[in-house]
Amino acid sequence: MDDNNHIKIVYVLLDGVGDLPHPDLDGKTPLEAAATPNMDTLAKNGVMGQVISVGKGIAPESDIAVFNMLGYRFQHSDYAGRGVIEAIGIGIDFKDGDLALRGNFATLDNEGQIIDRRAGRKIERDDAEKISKEIENGVKFSNPEASVVVAPTIGHRIIVRLRDSKQLSSEITNTDPAYTRVDGMGIAKAVSDFMRIEKCIPMEQTGDASNAAKLVNEFTEQSLEIMKNSDVNKQRAQKNKKLLNSILLRDAGNKYPNVKPINEMYTMNFSCIVDMPVEVGISNILKMKTFNAGGLTDYEEKAKVAAQAMNTENAIYVHLKGPDEFGHDGDAIGKMKNIEEIDKRFFGTLLDNIDVSKTAVMISADHSTPCINKGHSDDPVPLLISGNMIENDNSQRFTEKEGKNGTIGLLDGADVVKTGISLFKT
Repeated sequence: MDDNNHIKIVYVLLDGVGDLPHPDLDGKTPLEAAATPNMDTLAKNGVMGQVISVGKGIAPESDIAVFNMLGYRFQHSDYAGRGVIEAIGIGIDFKDGDLALRGNFATLDNEGQIIDRRAGRKIERDDAEKISKEIENGVKFSNPEASVVVAPTIGHRIIVRLRDSKQLSSEITNTDPAYTRVDGMGIAKAVSDFMRIEKCIPMEQTGDASNAAKLVNEFTEQSLEIMKNSDVNKQRAQKNKKLLNSILLRDAGNKYPNVKPINEMYTMNFSCIVDMPVEVGISNILKMKTFNAGGLTDYEEKAKVAAQAMNTENAIYVHLKGPDEFGHDGDAIGKMKNIEEIDKRFFGTLLDNIDVSKTAVMISADHSTPCINKGHSDDPVPLLISGNMIENDNSQRFTEKEGKNGTIGLLDGADVVKTGISLFKT
């Protein structure tokens, strides 16, 4: 440890909180429309700026955005892919040369058009596990040496791991039409009303890539048939629930990431509170200590655990999922209310339990998820660094506009943590 061992930072990423003005909120963003007295208090005691988490013009997925927001400058072909990160996060047997993909259970209509990319989002665990097991047992590849693991995680989310006797290449396209793949990195595309499952195509002229694309297409074709005939969907139809009748695949990866552990990166104890498989995978890869703090919306518990962690840790990264889902659903009022709930229950509890003369609070987001887009965008996200040791810049609220006017200016995601550390020291 060097002179970073006196630093105390609670670093909160509000997933997808950035937004654009919305007609349902009288032309305000959800952050602007929300009543956030606790974040207002923090803003008045800090400085603000803006962040481009991954790169200009890139609407990133959460995985690569979080890596960057933690200081890891992943951009292109050096990135392992979200499928691998989530596979590691849920403990699937994965080795170099396997192919891991992130999937969504989705609902198709009778013409094969996607009517819901998340099959209603709230999917009963029992249904997800039963149909995943049916697919895993039912898929028979043309190559008898190939095998598949189908592992549901949370809600509509699923991981698919393909294995063959030969190495599989990750240089293949997504079957999920809402995301494209550029040099190993998943990028959100504009979501349209008329989307279909796309064929997986090799992105390089190699046997490994052709074989990988072939296995993905065989998996897709056979799983569609298995789901169509599944008793799970017969029962869901009787209950008027959205059918789990397709799996959209994206972000293939075929190697375990090789990165410097986060404690070595900053020469300090850096820990986290995370819930989703993707963030759990990131914490495993970075060898970051993880604190248990209840479920997704146990905001008070998360705040108390974060405050308590300051007794042994220099920094704790807390990932709060809520706002992103409302953005994907296009629900601006819901997103505003969720921000108010986080302000009251998380930040209110945090301020009751930390000493702001000794502990800095950093708030930002991994990316914007504007409600009018119903998907991630490349819009910059606000950044607030607050504490008695920070020189204030007259910021009043944690909003996109105030971030644009803040004295920190515009940062790359990979520079956020070191900026916080340098401001703490001065």
